Amino acid sequence: MEKRSEAPIKSTKFRKLSDSDMTEVQLNNLVDPKENIENGSSQGNEDSRNGPVQHSKWFRSRLFIISVVFSALLITAMCIGFVVHYGMAGDVGDMETVTYWPVQLPKEQQEWYDQGIDELKKAVSREFNRRRAKNVILFVGDGMGPNTVTAARIYGFKEEGLLSWEHFPDMGLLKTYCADKQVPDSFSTATALFGGVKVNYETGGVDSNVPLGNCTASLQEDHHVQTILKWAQVDGMRTGFVTTTRVTHATPAALYAHVPDRRWECETGMPAEARDQGCMDIARQLIEQPTGQRINVIMGGGRQMLLSNVTDSPADPLDTWASSSKDGRNLIRDWRLKKEDEGVSHAIVQNNRELWNVDGQNVDYLLGIFANGHLMYDHERDSSENGMPSLSNMTQKALEVLGNSEKGFLLVVEAGLIDQAHHRGKARKALHEVLELNKAVESTLSFLKSTDRLDETLVIVTADHSHSLTINGHPDRGASILGLAGNSKTEQTPYTTLTYGTSYQGFQVDPNTQNRRDPTGDNISDWEYTQQAAINTDENLHGGSDVTIHADGAMSYLFHGVHEQSYVAHAISYALRIGRFRDSSIAETLAEFTPI
Repeated sequence: MEKRSEAPIKSTKFRKLSDSDMTEVQLNNLVDPKENIENGSSQGNEDSRNGPVQHSKWFRSRLFIISVVFSALLITAMCIGFVVHYGMAGDVGDMETVTYWPVQLPKEQQEWYDQGIDELKKAVSREFNRRRAKNVILFVGDGMGPNTVTAARIYGFKEEGLLSWEHFPDMGLLKTYCADKQVPDSFSTATALFGGVKVNYETGGVDSNVPLGNCTASLQEDHHVQTILKWAQVDGMRTGFVTTTRVTHATPAALYAHVPDRRWECETGMPAEARDQGCMDIARQLIEQPTGQRINVIMGGGRQMLLSNVTDSPADPLDTWASSSKDGRNLIRDWRLKKEDEGVSHAIVQNNRELWNVDGQNVDYLLGIFANGHLMYDHERDSSENGMPSLSNMTQKALEVLGNSEKGFLLVVEAGLIDQAHHRGKARKALHEVLELNKAVESTLSFLKSTDRLDETLVIVTADHSHSLTINGHPDRGASILGLAGNSKTEQTPYTTLTYGTSYQGFQVDPNTQNRRDPTGDNISDWEYTQQAAINTDENLHGGSDVTIHADGAMSYLFHGVHEQSYVAHAISYALRIGRFRDSSIAETLAEFTPI
């Protein structure tokens, strides 16, 4: 083992540190390292002192600063480039620049692949029309629920076809319940559509403070619900409505009347107490109240409400489900006298010939009353010059009259006989009336395109409520929608593809077997055939399902999801900048996010 030397070290370079020396060393170690770099060490060789100084000079040099600035600019430019590149790469609005693998498949698959690509091209090439709407045309298929639309599409165009509004780029669903019922009626739903407020069952133009039949409550003006029709009139727009029902019926009445009971179409439909309290029937409100008087176009049926003691005929029967005036009124004459006093151009028409002869360019007000009650179903109506016009005919003439306004127009078009046919359980009639609505929409779109108004017009197609129509079983593709779906597995009795939940004389029993009646004994495709139903009652009752809403043109993107039915009035008033949105800061604030 090596022996250590115990001799003391005499070198002047080394000495034993005392306790105070150790403390000083430890404190020196706490000095900021930057000071060491900048000042150097007081000990060591010359290279160790000069090195940090040279680095410090490099970091402070002009070349270093230029290098850092250049690098920062380069990195920034690269980041911007990446953002632009990926942003453009993610924009698939132009389908022509988007590649996809062409595949060769069996024709049974190729058909659906090709169709999928075609639909995808339409989807990615959509353009949003954000301009302010100058005009609005609102089509309402009364009782046209989702199953009715599907059945009508198959009835008219087979499974692969589409109705005209099903080509529209924007659509949504509307919840149709009213203020006090899960399943509504047409008066309450029309008030929601036109007034933006949900109200009680069978009331219209009055809010839910007004119970059904309560005249006193309905007279309070703060309970009155104002509508898009009145808002448009206040803004100087032309307004009008067209219907295949009576002009005093539930849907059109909600545009201008404020009553607690839809049955109050004329004086005989009202209780004497209500008349004594000062309540006014719907027909008088149309002709005598300011909102009704300012309507430029009124067309439909309902002569028995406007004129007392009318006579009927097989071609124009009275509607015995409704009231009929007996007080000696002649509101059609009163309308004419009012327009003469005002000195405005006007016309009254009561058949096809008179309607065809109207010069829409030179008429400011048009009143067309073509039937005592509702108009005839389209397949039954007399289309001669002495007969009744179609929904398309009335709509076209209405557009001619309303289109003269520089401030725009609002038109409501109701296909009301869809609902009437459903109420009687006549499915074929209901589907045919949907196809007539389809024609009216097509002719309207053609008119707007020919007059270069499509981009400035918001076109909407919806329904007020549904019906209990169902599409049953597993009929073969291509089979008639009015045909048989199959046989019941429990009783082996055939059943039709279309049936109702409730209906008039719909629940049919064979007296011999006590089973459901075999429909093959009837002509199930006849116009008068009544579809079978689960429950018998006085008429087919409404359904409570959501209904679709389709939109095209100016601001059609406002309809995009599941909405309350009352939303429609607010969306229309915003698109037109009327009502609450007229010259308001709310509208302008929203417009900042959706430029016009």
